[in-house]
Amino acid sequence: MIMLIKVKNISKSYNNKLVLDNISFNLNKGEIVGFLGPNGAGKSTLMKIICSFTKQSSGTILINGKDNLKNEKYVKKKIGFLSENNPLYEYMYVTEFLHFIKNVHNKDIEDIDRVIEITGLKNVKTKKISTLSKGYKQRVGIAQALIHDPEILILDEPTSGLDPNQLMNFRKVILNISKEKCIIFSSHILQEIESVCDRIIIIKQGEIVLDEKQKNIKKSLEETFNELINK
Repeated sequence: MIMLIKVKNISKSYNNKLVLDNISFNLNKGEIVGFLGPNGAGKSTLMKIICSFTKQSSGTILINGKDNLKNEKYVKKKIGFLSENNPLYEYMYVTEFLHFIKNVHNKDIEDIDRVIEITGLKNVKTKKISTLSKGYKQRVGIAQALIHDPEILILDEPTSGLDPNQLMNFRKVILNISKEKCIIFSSHILQEIESVCDRIIIIKQGEIVLDEKQKNIKKSLEETFNELINK
């Protein structure tokens, strides 16, 4: 497998409070990795560090072998990020918004049609974002994260607020794009992690307490999570 991300001994402190404590793991192309942990465990902080939005206090992150602190522009080109609040310019039309994001990344026009097809936005591409359902807004969020064809896709709580039908469609989108990318998927909805991710990383109080292929976890994910978090 092709290693895309190497996280080695990452620690992060805010105001002398340790948020991440000596985190290490490698992520490969084609993996869908679920990040789990209670609120305040450090998941979002770790994802922001991988994206070079926040700097680690110590340790090293390599994206395709390049240090994230020394190659910030390169790292941001290789990563697509969908944050929990999914910031969209809702007064724009779907295609207009994606053209805007395309211009930010200076990408070719063909990428718009490719991403619209992948994310299932064809039927709403001429609609204003403000008129879309939550599920379609999430698809637009994924589309903007994919517009520059990143090798790594990081999704922070992407299924929050979706109904069962929207969840099923969202799942299809993720599985459709996963073969050629590494996807990090953070969620508090254990069923979604269980249905989509092939590898699970559980973080508790800034430390990794589980890093395992889902098929090797003998108990249900819910049982395993509760046992580890309530220790």
